[in-house]
Amino acid sequence: MLQVGIIGGAGYTAGELIRLLIHHPKVELNFVYSTSNFGKKINTIHQDLVGTTNMFFTKEINPEVDVLFLCLGHGNSKKILKKHTFSKVTKIIDLGNDFRLVANEGFENKDFVYGLPELQKETIVKANYIANPGCFATAIQLALLPLAKHGLVKDDVHVNAVTGATGAGTSLSKTTHFTWRDNNFSTYKAFTHQHVAEVNQTLNQLHGNYDSDIMFIPNRGDFSRGIYATAYTKYEGTLDEAKAMYKAFYNDSKFTYVSDEEIHLKQVVNTNKCLLHLQKHNNKLLVVSAIDNLLKGASGQAVQNMNLMNGFEEVEGLQLKANYF
Repeated sequence: MLQVGIIGGAGYTAGELIRLLIHHPKVELNFVYSTSNFGKKINTIHQDLVGTTNMFFTKEINPEVDVLFLCLGHGNSKKILKKHTFSKVTKIIDLGNDFRLVANEGFENKDFVYGLPELQKETIVKANYIANPGCFATAIQLALLPLAKHGLVKDDVHVNAVTGATGAGTSLSKTTHFTWRDNNFSTYKAFTHQHVAEVNQTLNQLHGNYDSDIMFIPNRGDFSRGIYATAYTKYEGTLDEAKAMYKAFYNDSKFTYVSDEEIHLKQVVNTNKCLLHLQKHNNKLLVVSAIDNLLKGASGQAVQNMNLMNGFEEVEGLQLKANYF
């Protein structure tokens, strides 16, 4: 059994990661480190795990684990790696944003690979250190990868996306209180969201010298989890040609599917899937993308990367049913 550990165990993504790893048939959860909750039972914080585990949060870190997951606030992964030394064979998957951009990928001879399997699965298989993509970035990139691969992103891309309350994390703030979020809808970080840099990096990787803009408007929705994104840009081909291109690109994907029917969030919540739907309006191609922000947008994708890095079936531990009703 693969021995795995988690540093930063109290948040939503950590809770989902614990749930996935406990039920994974080929791994054993060795420790869950938390400075704020050490000594407490994990199931007192992640209450969906009552009856599933009696493990405790710890302040002890086993440096010999086979795989280490970092579920920390942005900027804290580097601090932990500076403070603690791990085995030379320990593989690290960072769910924060410390190593997602090429300019930040190196850290003390550790070269982090951007962990979007639909983009570079073969590179992930050989990697020891993974920078797990952001949730909005995942939804947007999966909507655009086929166009970028064929050099067809020739104009600005307009993206409007809404995320659930779990996207803001567990810390309370004005915009996470129930009385503010309930029956409400709002926009934030218009055109300046940090995930745009990831998308631009990928477009340049596939579509050299991409110099247009990602016009991204992120929104907060009145629901707990999921991301529903719409992206459109100029496109000269037919809808049938676009569908064929997308279906060919994702033909071997284990989790990303192109639907001929319109899609909605309930089809993906509680799964590691991304569903895409295409429409053509005059000279614009509209791509609708839906994911679970905590799974395909975070913990599920991290386990998907772990599977690839360790020679497991890509879907191992991730064959989950959507909460459709």
